[in-house]
Amino acid sequence: MEYHIKVENLDFGYYDDLILKDLNFWIKKGSFVTIIGPNGSGKSTLLKTLSKLILPDKGNILLENTNLLKLKPLELARHMAVVPQTFNIDFPFTVLETVLMGRSPFLKRFETESEQDLALAQWAMELTNTWHLRDRAVTELSGGELQRVIVARALTQEPKIILLDEPTAHLDIQHQMELLELLENLNQKNGLTVVTVLHDLNLASLFSEYVILMKEGKIFAMGETTEVLTPQNIREVYNMEVTLSHNPLTGKYNITPIARTSLTTNPVKDTHIHVICGGGTGSFFLEKLVQLGYQVSCGVLNIGDSDWGKAKKLNIEMVEEEPFAPISEANIMKNRTLMNKASYVIIAPVPFGPGNLPNLNLVLEACQQGKKVLFIENQEYQGKDFTGGQASALIKEIRQGGAKFFKEPKDLFAFLEQELTNEKGETNA
Repeated sequence: MEYHIKVENLDFGYYDDLILKDLNFWIKKGSFVTIIGPNGSGKSTLLKTLSKLILPDKGNILLENTNLLKLKPLELARHMAVVPQTFNIDFPFTVLETVLMGRSPFLKRFETESEQDLALAQWAMELTNTWHLRDRAVTELSGGELQRVIVARALTQEPKIILLDEPTAHLDIQHQMELLELLENLNQKNGLTVVTVLHDLNLASLFSEYVILMKEGKIFAMGETTEVLTPQNIREVYNMEVTLSHNPLTGKYNITPIARTSLTTNPVKDTHIHVICGGGTGSFFLEKLVQLGYQVSCGVLNIGDSDWGKAKKLNIEMVEEEPFAPISEANIMKNRTLMNKASYVIIAPVPFGPGNLPNLNLVLEACQQGKKVLFIENQEYQGKDFTGGQASALIKEIRQGGAKFFKEPKDLFAFLEQELTNEKGETNA
């Protein structure tokens, strides 16, 4: 692999406080790399060492085959542009004058900008939607406008590598997308190597080719976006539970926070939960239960159903039926077996029709046998009985049989946590 930047055994600290700890990685030429991690994990400090704003205590940084730490600032500026997290200008330079400062590494002492330099500045300002601000004083700009001007200045350097420290922090959602789409376009068409620090995991997922995930000054994980931005990694680093959902418009996936991790000290691997779902109503529950460490099964699901796909991805044991086919007697038996093994049965807010009505019959049977049944009553699905009233009658019997009904998933998971806590207390007693 042809690297653009290579980091070897890098340490950095302030006095006795080590911020970066033995970092080793490389950045491929022409790649789009995002550095993520919680506050205080060392993201900005790493970017400052890559730009030689601060010098490491130990280790090397190679720019292709050259020791970056030995390059003079002017030489480095001809290869690399930096967009810092904060930028203060007290003198009222015009926006155009500020952007033209990006040409300084290429000018001799007392040399003025050429027509080509001016053309480069205009090109960068039009890309960043700042050309109309060219005669304004930078001291009069909003934070978002100033951020785009600084990006324009960096692009005017014609860098081979651009480092950006939280470039979207002062931008509204429109300009966040504009800026990252611009960087993506320059990356893909011009071969610009982009290294950026982002806090927004969804933006990292949408635009990054590679991700470096940091925790407490170390690299926790790095690699392709789909390999790094997993629920397991996010849980370990951010102490947050998330769910991932495919975005059909972008081909990437969305990351949705669920809650702070609450069961990290409560092992639940011996608790088996069976889920009745379908049509995407169970995807959230399946992923959340797996994240929390439960043994999970589900069924019966038709092959090709979105919940079937989620269960496959999570490697969940399930009973599957042919596409669009009613549930067979053999699969009813298999589903009954899984339910009998489970400690709890959860029914997602799935509409019921003749095809999946046998699932509900099995739930009633389990409830009558004393199985703990947890039912989600989502307003969106109320009245979606396509069985001529049979499903509604079964749900009424399930309620009368002692099943617990919840309006919100968070209430169901709070109930499960309390149940687990009670069970542990009884065991210890």
